[in-house]
Amino acid sequence: MRHNYKNLKIWQIGIEIANDVSDLLLEFPKHERFDLSSQLSRCSVSIPSNIAEGSSRTDKSFSHFIDISLGSSFELITQLLVAKHRKYINEEKFNKIETKIEEFQRMTMGFQNGLK
Repeated sequence: MRHNYKNLKIWQIGIEIANDVSDLLLEFPKHERFDLSSQLSRCSVSIPSNIAEGSSRTDKSFSHFIDISLGSSFELITQLLVAKHRKYINEEKFNKIETKIEEFQRMTMGFQNGLK
């Protein structure tokens, strides 16, 4: 069965996360443009991108792309923790996006279990 990724709530939340990260990066110091900022951007975009790419595959293959998307979401939290430690984002902004990422992770794991 193929899935229309635009109708998937997990893809929609992934897009929100990518956009939230993009907004956060506007406040990062310029010297981070090619380091942490770039990593955060690529990682956050990877979340919905892998869901979109996997949605055109078989359920077994789709599950693999969801694994990659989930991995990116855990990587993203780690990178955001580094950014918080460096005081590029405050506790409130970190907590808000972390909550959204954790919601994404729960929903995505549930969705993935339904594929098997």
